[in-house]
Amino acid sequence: MPNELAENLSGKEVMTSNGTYIGELHNIQMDVKTGTIGDLYVSPFENVRPEQHRFETTTDEGQQKFAIPVSRVKSVDDCVVVQQ
Repeated sequence: MPNELAENLSGKEVMTSNGTYIGELHNIQMDVKTGTIGDLYVSPFENVRPEQHRFETTTDEGQQKFAIPVSRVKSVDDCVVVQQ
């Protein structure tokens, strides 16, 4: 099941609950023992400045990413909607 979830989420656009598209889902942090998802790593779009948003940032594969806790995910459909 976690593999299916990861496949369905990979590459989806991420939007805040106020309707702003912030980037594309790049990676998922997951506890391999429990299958629990921790953070979503989102590659910001070029026109998005990370300091404009209240998300923590991290470096993943040499690039700055938003690190968004899965608890902030409000819905997943055509895109991932996260609480701003």
